[in-house]
Amino acid sequence: MSSPTSRRNSCRGSRASFRGSSCSHVSSGAPTEDFTVSLSQPMFTITLRFLLAIDLWLSKRLGVCACEESPWGSIRPLVRLLEFSGHVIPWLIGTLYTLLRGETAAEQEIMLNLALALLLDLLLVRVVKTLVRRRRPAQNRSDILSTFFVERYSFPSGHATRAAMCARFFLAQLVDTASMRVLVVGWAFLVSLSRLLLARHYVTDVGFGLAMGYCQYSLVERLWVTWDCLQDVLLMQLRETLNRACGGLWMAAWKH
Repeated sequence: MSSPTSRRNSCRGSRASFRGSSCSHVSSGAPTEDFTVSLSQPMFTITLRFLLAIDLWLSKRLGVCACEESPWGSIRPLVRLLEFSGHVIPWLIGTLYTLLRGETAAEQEIMLNLALALLLDLLLVRVVKTLVRRRRPAQNRSDILSTFFVERYSFPSGHATRAAMCARFFLAQLVDTASMRVLVVGWAFLVSLSRLLLARHYVTDVGFGLAMGYCQYSLVERLWVTWDCLQDVLLMQLRETLNRACGGLWMAAWKH
């Protein structure tokens, strides 16, 4: 028959194991990263493994909304709403709607370039993710919405690249008051932070994504499409199509 002291210790152990198993069903079968360091390895390799270990540790500490049982699980719906505000689908729908309903050529030109910037962001992020192929954090929880809209790979964070690029785009093209500038920058920061709180990404994924999105706007500025240039391209394409059609009709009539 066990003593009261042993029973209390077993109860404490069971409670501790329950707390430690919070969200453990999410990470079952997820790949783990090996950061074993040997002194015979080059200094660059040792430094890289040390930084990756810090990245993994800090990412785990920040994932406080990974599931309902997490320390901040009660605000998970609010954090997911922030996450959705940076998703590409509502941004594309809103941009295309504004482009079609634009009242002036200047407004339509800005929305056209924003749509092209969003497509460019999708392309570049997909290329980098395919090349790096970094798995998402083990504590990332796949819910119904994220099952369809969250990509398989983690590096870089597409939400972070999009938030940084769109924030810089708005600051340069649409926002001219200090209060709105603070609001735009704050939104970009919160969207990026939501990816860490939900354990969707590692810290390096979000940091690189912010830097990548900031640089992407410089590329958008260099490739800026003016409304007059677009009209010239469309007219040239229409003229070539009509010439090919007329040439085909002429050849058909000549054969007959």
